[in-house]
Amino acid sequence: MHSFESLIQVASLIHNTEPESRTQGELPVLDKYTGEILASVDYIDKVQMEEAIESSLAGFEVLRKMTTGERRNLLKNFYSLIQKNKQALTDLVVAEAGKPIGYAAVEVERTLSTLEHSIEHIRTFGGEQVPMDFDGGVGKSAMTKRFPKGVIACISPFNFPLNLAMHKIAPAIAVGCSVLLKPSPYTPLTALALANLAVEAGFPAGAFNVVIAENEVSQMMIEDERIAHLSFTGSPSVGWMLKNICGKKSVTLELGGNAAVIVDETADLQQAAELVANGAYLFAGQICISTQRILVASSVYDDFKDRLIVAMEKIKVGDPRKAENTVGPLIDKVHFQRINSWVKEAISNGAHLLSGGKPLDENHNLYQPTLLENVNREQKVCCEEVFGPVAVLNRFQTFQEAIDEVNNSRFGLQAGVFTNDIGRMKAAFEALEVGGVMINNVPGFRIDHMPYGGIKDSGLGREGTRYVMEEFTEPRLLIF
Repeated sequence: MHSFESLIQVASLIHNTEPESRTQGELPVLDKYTGEILASVDYIDKVQMEEAIESSLAGFEVLRKMTTGERRNLLKNFYSLIQKNKQALTDLVVAEAGKPIGYAAVEVERTLSTLEHSIEHIRTFGGEQVPMDFDGGVGKSAMTKRFPKGVIACISPFNFPLNLAMHKIAPAIAVGCSVLLKPSPYTPLTALALANLAVEAGFPAGAFNVVIAENEVSQMMIEDERIAHLSFTGSPSVGWMLKNICGKKSVTLELGGNAAVIVDETADLQQAAELVANGAYLFAGQICISTQRILVASSVYDDFKDRLIVAMEKIKVGDPRKAENTVGPLIDKVHFQRINSWVKEAISNGAHLLSGGKPLDENHNLYQPTLLENVNREQKVCCEEVFGPVAVLNRFQTFQEAIDEVNNSRFGLQAGVFTNDIGRMKAAFEALEVGGVMINNVPGFRIDHMPYGGIKDSGLGREGTRYVMEEFTEPRLLIF
């Protein structure tokens, strides 16, 4: 018996109830390491999606009329129930996402932190006084108040099925928006568990609906003009396509990247090597800001390379339920085979394999942490998002050359710079074409209240509790 069995729900949640079963089909949800079927979840049909949209509209009307204190109390109840179910939620994330248990426990704690930030911000979030005492505004006063946009259509990914869903749910409820969430088909059970806890916490019917639907049915919530905003976290190709078909609604897109890190000759090489190894291979590299491109000053390149190889070969791969493992299974066989083909392609085109480079256990979708050097920038492992345990190592002669190489990408999410030269820190911050620059850390560093997002193909808008609350509201001006 699994610790999370009491949290399992096998149908969508619409208006705080399970819709009646139809003949639309089922989605089998697998344990990503063992292949065991954890549950089979019913797909909804178009009629039920329309019911979900109408429910969300009704839920918005209730939420928007609630006081800030009432919405805050809902979130506090939600927090208490997640806290109470921490271990079961951790085990559920391990099973359906294949996330190593230590990292899954961190995700649950971060989810609580994301929710806590919303509870804190709700009491101070609002508008501003607008200066008017000049020109034609003399004698006038002005202020803005922020109003909730309406129903927020949300699509969340498999890699952080709890916390990245909460980055949408908690800020929306805080400002008075209802949430219509479609989770990843790889990890629907976590979202459904959250929905059940929300009902127990006292969320009004329609405030938080979760729908399990195939693409044709899901498209209804993207195109429907009654929905005010789309919040999507996932792949760039899907995200930009959804933006093109979503009509006039506002959009937040948190997409992918091929994050780079620069290591110069002033850096603490041992610290950098250990952080980069973890940043590249944690959770099998299935993180949007996983370290993929490593650029090292030529004068310390060989020294750093040796340290990095030692650090990465200490990383343990295997059953995500064992605490010693940092790398678990890839999410499915398709991605396992894709990553293996990209590595083989790079090697056949001249890349030098330093470590790994082949499957470790095909039955469990385990791939060796892999490090390549001398990779042509046109190779997929360099210019695309691998989303697997693969990193590429290259040298640079000048710091400007390193900055140019980081920027030579269609992505721009976050970048890391290991340096103890304050001038280079300033130069990197001014010149790197990314949403965030991490000094003496890897690109994967994230605290949940900070503004997080990218430019170029990496996205549009920002997450981070207060920033999402701004995305989900509109300012209205009053002059008197």
